[in-house]
Amino acid sequence: MTAFFDTAETQAPADREKALFEALPRFLETATKAAPGLARWLGGIDLSAIISRQALATLPVLRKAELMEFQQANPPFGGFADPAALAGSRVFQSPGPLWEPQGLKADHGAAARAFFAAGIRPGDIVHNAFAYHMTPGGFILDEGARALGCTVFPAGTGNTDMQVEAAASLKPSVYCGTPDFLKVMLDRATDAGKDLSFFRRGLVSGGALFPSLRTEYRERGIDVLQCYATAEFGVIAYESAAGDGTPLPGMIINEHVIIEIVRPGTGDPVPDGEVGEVVVTGFNAAYPLVRLGTGDLSAILPGASPCGRTNARIKGWMGRADQRTKIKGMFVDPKQVADIVRRHPEIAKARLVVGRDGERDTMVLHVEPANGRTPEKAALEASLRDVTKLGGDVQIAMPGSLPNDGKIIADERDYAK
Repeated sequence: MTAFFDTAETQAPADREKALFEALPRFLETATKAAPGLARWLGGIDLSAIISRQALATLPVLRKAELMEFQQANPPFGGFADPAALAGSRVFQSPGPLWEPQGLKADHGAAARAFFAAGIRPGDIVHNAFAYHMTPGGFILDEGARALGCTVFPAGTGNTDMQVEAAASLKPSVYCGTPDFLKVMLDRATDAGKDLSFFRRGLVSGGALFPSLRTEYRERGIDVLQCYATAEFGVIAYESAAGDGTPLPGMIINEHVIIEIVRPGTGDPVPDGEVGEVVVTGFNAAYPLVRLGTGDLSAILPGASPCGRTNARIKGWMGRADQRTKIKGMFVDPKQVADIVRRHPEIAKARLVVGRDGERDTMVLHVEPANGRTPEKAALEASLRDVTKLGGDVQIAMPGSLPNDGKIIADERDYAK
C-alpha cells in the first residue's frame, strides 16, 4: 500500500515554493478580472510582481470582519466571487454571516489528502456527521471522501438515536465529524445495546481533539486524526501518523494553499516557531481570496514530518486572535452576543462562557439585568439558539458582577487535557 496520496506530498520544498509563486501572479491576474471586489481590494498593486513570500507580504490582509462588511454592502459575495462560476454549483452561508460559493472542481476543498493521511482508503464506508445544512462542512468532507473512492453516508448533525441505528446497520469503518460527537454516538450505542465496534478510523475537525478524548478513542480501537479546515479554503492542514497509528507532531500544510503566520492585527510575517495569526491564500477561481486572515493562532514547526511529507507543518490550532470562538464545530462571534443584548432591553450586559462537560463543548450566557428588570431565562435561551444556531444555558448574574475585561466570549476550555 502506497504511503502517500500523490507525488506532490514528497516534492522538494524548493520545487513546491517555485511552483506556487509561478502560479500566483497568473492566478491573481485572472481572479481580479473575474471578481471586481478583489480587484478593488488589490487596486494599484503590480500583481505580476507577487513572485515570492516577501512580495506576498506586501499585500493587505483581508480579515473576516472586513469581508462581512463588503458582503453586506454588496450582497451576497461583496464582489469577491466569480459570477460565472456559480451556475450548476452550490452557495453556502456560514455563521457571521458569511456567504461562500462552492469551488469549481471535484474535491474543491482538497479533503481527500487528509482522509488518505488518516489511513482511510478506497472502499471504506464513511459516516459523515458534519452539517449539510446551509454551511459547507459536510460537502467539503463528503467530496473528499468520495474523490478518494469511499462510500459516504451523509448523516449530518443531530438525531443521535437515528444515527446510531443507521451506523449499526451500515457498519461504516470511518467516522467523520466533530471530535466529540463520535463519543456521543458510542455512548448512546452502549446504552441502547447497539454494536458500533466496526468504527476503526476517524477524521475530525470543527473543534479541538483533546488528548484525553483521542486516548479514549484509541482504547476503543479507533485511530482518530484531525484536520484544520475553513469554509473558504477547505482543508488547510492535516495530521499524519506513524506506522502504529500514533499521531505525529503538527499538521502538514495542504498542497493547494499558501500559509503565512503573521503578528495579530498586522500583516507582518513572524519568524518560524513564533505564534501568530494564520493567513491563507488560495487558488479557488470561484472564490479567489488572497491573504485572508482566519483569526486562528498557530506557529510553524521546524523541519519536515517524520512521515515523509515535505510541506511545512503548523503546530495546530492554538486559539483565536480575536474572540470569535468555535463551539460544537460552529463559530460564534461577539457580534452575535451583542445581537442578543439588542433583542432584550431587559439585560444590560452579557458574557458567553465556553467550557467542557466531559468531552462535550458547553456554552453559558451570563447576563446582568438592566435597571432592576427581571430577564426571562427561557426567552434568552431561545434567542441564544436562534442567533448562534447552538443550544446553551443562560445564567442571570448580579448587576455589576461580570468582569470588566473587555471579553464578550470567554473560552475556558483547557486544551492541554
